[in-house]
Amino acid sequence: MALKMRKNLSPAPPDACPLLECMSIIGGAWAPNVIWHLRGGPRRFSELRSDIPLVSPKVLTTRLREMEEDGVITRCVMPTSPPSVEYELTPLGARLVPAIEAIAEVGEELKKTRVQKRGKGAAAPPRESFRGRRRVAAG
Repeated sequence: MALKMRKNLSPAPPDACPLLECMSIIGGAWAPNVIWHLRGGPRRFSELRSDIPLVSPKVLTTRLREMEEDGVITRCVMPTSPPSVEYELTPLGARLVPAIEAIAEVGEELKKTRVQKRGKGAAAPPRESFRGRRRVAAG
């Protein structure tokens, strides 16, 4: 016997779903990390590379350009010799910070749950953490 399909009680999203718009930005590889590190103020490319060591320069460049096109960050060329570039969150990008921080908080809870389920002796495979560093396997 087939299960009866239940009615979805959530309201239907608008035609141009704002959730999909937002997720298209923060769902990109390394985008949450970039937002995380820019929340404290402007950063140069080399500083972001240091903040997020596992991202390649090519991918970081691509992501920064996409985020600039989306209006999440600004790119400012500084009149120095040699010229340097700083990236900064726009007011729109700054509005994403609480969402990223909430995701990070849930991530910490998930991490604790995994450690508890595995027990102290079971080693977990290392994963990329939100802040761009490798987690050390428990054990």
